Amino acid sequence: MSALPRALNSDLAMPRLFIARMLATTLALLLITAMAKASTDQAFEAIWQAEWQWRLREMPLLASSVGEHAYDDQLDDVSVAAQEKRAAYWRTVQSKLKSLDISQLSPDARLNLQIYQAQLQVLIDDVALQRYLISINSDSSFYSAITSLPRMQKLEDTADYERYLSRLDKLANYFEQYIVLLKLGVKRGITPPRVSLQGRFSALDAEAKLQDASKSAFYQPFVRMPERVPLAEQRALQARARVLITAAITPAFAKLQRFLEKDYLPKLRTSLGAEQMPNGKAFYRAQIREFVTEDLSANDIHAIGLEEMKRIRSQMDAILRELNFDGDIVKFLQFLRTDPQFYPRTEKELLAQASYIAKRADAALPRFFTRLPRHPYGVQAVPADIAPFYTGGRYVEAPENSKEPAWYWVNTFNLKARALYSLPALTLHEAVPGHHLQIALAREQAEQPPFRRYTYISAFGEGWALYSEALGVEMGIYETPYERFGQLSYAAWRASRLVVDTGLHAKGWTRKQAMTYMQANTALSTHEITTEVDRYLSWPGQALSYMMGAIRIRELRATAEKELGADFDLREFHDQVLAQGSVPLSVLSAQIQTWIAANKVGR
Repeated sequence: MSALPRALNSDLAMPRLFIARMLATTLALLLITAMAKASTDQAFEAIWQAEWQWRLREMPLLASSVGEHAYDDQLDDVSVAAQEKRAAYWRTVQSKLKSLDISQLSPDARLNLQIYQAQLQVLIDDVALQRYLISINSDSSFYSAITSLPRMQKLEDTADYERYLSRLDKLANYFEQYIVLLKLGVKRGITPPRVSLQGRFSALDAEAKLQDASKSAFYQPFVRMPERVPLAEQRALQARARVLITAAITPAFAKLQRFLEKDYLPKLRTSLGAEQMPNGKAFYRAQIREFVTEDLSANDIHAIGLEEMKRIRSQMDAILRELNFDGDIVKFLQFLRTDPQFYPRTEKELLAQASYIAKRADAALPRFFTRLPRHPYGVQAVPADIAPFYTGGRYVEAPENSKEPAWYWVNTFNLKARALYSLPALTLHEAVPGHHLQIALAREQAEQPPFRRYTYISAFGEGWALYSEALGVEMGIYETPYERFGQLSYAAWRASRLVVDTGLHAKGWTRKQAMTYMQANTALSTHEITTEVDRYLSWPGQALSYMMGAIRIRELRATAEKELGADFDLREFHDQVLAQGSVPLSVLSAQIQTWIAANKVGR
C-alpha cells in the first residue's frame, strides 16, 4: 500500500498534536487541583490534630476515657482561668479554620470541617455563657462521674498504679476548684433550681461516710491486682491506697457534701426556668442549639411537641380499643400504674427480664443491619448510691482499649415504679439497636478523626435510640398490646419533653404543671415523672434531643423509601445512618440525601 501524501500526513498531525496538548493541559490542571486539595486537606488535618492533642493534655480525664494514658496521673484544671484559657485557644483555632479555602477541601474533609466547626462553637459557648458554673444537675455531677475513674484508668503494672495514686492525691484540690465554681454560680445567679436538687446529695454518702477504705470505689482496682505487679509491691500499693482514701479522699467527699447541703442548696435560685437566669434567653437558646443541633425557637419546639402528642395519642386509643378496655385513657393509665401484674417482684426478676429482651433483640439484628459491633455489653443494676434519683436505665460505654464490656444499666430501686410493659422499649433504647449499636460502631470507625469518634451529639445518639424503640415493632420485640402501649408511652414521654422542657424554661410553667401534663399523657409512674421533671429543670434543653432527632431519622427514612421505591434497602439505610458516627442533624440529612442520589444514579 502506498504512503499517504505528505500534505495529508501534515493535516492529520495537527489535530493530533492539538488534542495531545489539550489532554496534557487538562491532566496538568487536574493534577494541580488534586495537589491543592491534598494540601488543603493536610492543612486542615494539621489544625485539628494539634488541637486534639492539646485538648487531651488540657483534659486528662477525656484522654483516659479515649485510651490515651499519658496523663493518667493528672486531673483536669476546672478553674475559671483554665476555662477562659481554653475558650481563647479555641477561638484561635476558629481563626485558622477561616483561612482555609473550603472549595479546595475533599468531600470527606469538608464534612469533617463542618462537624468540627460546630463542635468548637459549642465548646466556646459553654465558656461564654458560663455553663461550667452548673456542674451538678439532678441526673449527673462531677463527683458521681469521678467514681468511674477506676474503670477508665489503665492499671496493668506498678507504674500504672503509681499514676493512679498520684491522680487520687489530686482529688481534694479538684473538688476545691468545683466548690469555687459553685460559689461563683450562686453569686452570679447561674445555678439549677433549688427544688431540683433537694435530697440529691445523699449520693455522696458512700464515700463521704466511709468507715472502711477497702470498700471505696477508688480502692477496687487494688482488690485483685495484675500478676505482673510483684506481691510485695502489691501490698505496699494497697497500704498507700488505704491511707490516701482515709486521710484525703473520704474527707474531701465529706467536705463537699457539707458544702452542698449547708451552703449551696439553701442559696440556689427559687425560680425554675433557664430564661429567668441572668442572660437566660441566650443561655436557653444556646442549649437548644447544642442539644437539637438546629437553631429553632422554644415556640417552634413546643408546637412540634404538641403535634407529636396528638399523633401518638391516636395510636394509644387504638390499643385501648383492641383491648376492649372499659374506660378512657386516664383510667387506663391508672390501671397500668397500679396493677401488680405489670411490676417485678424482685430485682433479679427485673434484671432477668431485661436480659431476655436484650438477647431477643440481639438475635433480630442481622435482619436489620449488615454491620454489627465487635464489642459486647452486659446487663447490670444501676449502682445503689445513685439509684434513688436516677433514670430507669442507661448505657455505659466501655473505656477505649480496655478489657471492660459496655453495660446496659437497669434501675432496680423502687420496683413498684419499674413497669415491665415499658422494659422492651427501655432495652431497645439503651442496649441494641440503640446506644450500644450506635456508640460501639462509632468507636470502631478508625478512619474517622477522633473528634468525631469520641464525641457524643445528643440529637443524633438519643434520636437514634428513640427511633430504635419504634423499630422494635418491625423487629417483633413487643409481644403484647401492653408492651406496644409501653413503647407508645415512651414515645409520648419524649414528645412531652418538647412541651414540658420549653414550658418550664421559656413559658413560665410550674413544676406541678409539668408533672400534671406528663401524668395525663404517659404511663410513667409518679416516681419516674418526679425524677424526670427535676432532670429537665436542672438540665435545660437536653431532653429535647430525643424526639427531635427521632423525627429527623424517621423523615429521612420516609424520603428514602419514597425516592428509591422497590430499590430501598432498610439494612443499607440503617448502615448509612450509623456510618456517620455522631453528627449534627443537618449533616445527617445531607449525607442521607447524597446516599439517595447515588442510589438513583446506580439504578
